[in-house]
Amino acid sequence: MDITDQKLIAALRQDGRASISALAATLNLTRTTVRSRMQSLQQSGEIIGFTAVLRGDAAHAPVRSQMMIAIEGRGTERVIRQLSAMPSVDALHTTNGKWDLIAELSADSLEELDGILRQIRLLEGIATSETNLLLATRKMARLR
Repeated sequence: MDITDQKLIAALRQDGRASISALAATLNLTRTTVRSRMQSLQQSGEIIGFTAVLRGDAAHAPVRSQMMIAIEGRGTERVIRQLSAMPSVDALHTTNGKWDLIAELSADSLEELDGILRQIRLLEGIATSETNLLLATRKMARLR
């Protein structure tokens, strides 16, 4: 992927519904070049699809947070399975450094979030955690 492909992807992230003509004008390329590069990026798997992101998708629950989790011993896979089964866990990421996992959580109220946090902290293998409330989504980079 070269700089032109990167600029094309950046333009598509700004407006995934932009026409080929608009993209060509923005990038100072021909429509044929833009169409060809988009097809190439799709065939190579760099672009895996296009989607509409609704306002409700970005903030489907009034209370959202990220919980950083440290796991003791060798229980990581078990904890991941348990967290993955919880409907309030929107995403789960493995990471390095102080924390082993980052869980993105959603709830309808602070009281509900408190219960979710308590439930997670009681899981066998959870050594410690830290939770941050997400106040606003300013940019959603991509969906997978």
